[in-house]
Amino acid sequence: MFSSINIFRLIALLEGVSYILLLFIATPIKHFYNDPQYVKMLGMPHGLLFVAYVSLAFMFKKEFAWNTKQFLTVLIASVIPFGTFYIDKIYLKKLSTK
Repeated sequence: MFSSINIFRLIALLEGVSYILLLFIATPIKHFYNDPQYVKMLGMPHGLLFVAYVSLAFMFKKEFAWNTKQFLTVLIASVIPFGTFYIDKIYLKKLSTK
């Protein structure tokens, strides 16, 4: 059975991977080869995963007892490449082992 923390960890992983693919694969292809198909293909899934990540962060703030600094770190990590991987390692992995 999936726990809420495991669902959040999965969304964080997928959001991070989609962001990396969008930034470092799709966008360079769009600009260097004038081929926007990969940005179009990855843009919508990444956007949905981003919204899910931020929504889950708001939903779980109280449940995980994050203070303001921790919560803002979780939110800011969603716009920094590799940020969600850091959040998983520092915050979420510890919560899933409890």
